[in-house]
Amino acid sequence: MPLRLVVLVSGSGTLLQALLAAAAAGEMDAEVVAVGADRADAYGLTRAQAAGVPTFVHPLAKGADRGVWDADLAGLVADYQPDLVVSAGFMKLVGDAFLTRFGGRMINTHPALLPSFPGMHGVRDALAHGVKVSGTTVFVVDSGVDTGRILAQAAVPVLAEDTEETLHERIKTVERRLLVDTINQISKGK
Repeated sequence: MPLRLVVLVSGSGTLLQALLAAAAAGEMDAEVVAVGADRADAYGLTRAQAAGVPTFVHPLAKGADRGVWDADLAGLVADYQPDLVVSAGFMKLVGDAFLTRFGGRMINTHPALLPSFPGMHGVRDALAHGVKVSGTTVFVVDSGVDTGRILAQAAVPVLAEDTEETLHERIKTVERRLLVDTINQISKGK
């Protein structure tokens, strides 16, 4: 049985598209059973709908109780009985209720070689520090910010002419493949 994935997105959904394409091509031992977003305008929802995958939207309203939002998100995800939850550009941190339900079964990617340059601006921070090699990390989500157990990493050289945008695009290309490979390794129990 392939792993059942619920993928959470906030934006364009390029990581999601990589998962959908790998599953359709038989290159991933997993299937995306649902896609959730915190924004109704997330293009990742359009990608999921085009692939025939059920979607849901769960926004966090300004001033809303974050604990209630988190518990409700956990319930929405649980409705699809996932083996693994994949944060694919999901720009919200999950909290205690979500981690109680899915702790150890949620993974995320980050555009830097953690533990270096955690947080929202990993690519910018890496460039500002003048590193010659950056990359991407797939890790298990925990209660910290990009602090979970590292599952896989891939290096990407930093070129002298790189801007934040050019480096990030090269990292995302590597990140897509690394995420698929990591899910396959999880599926095999490694």
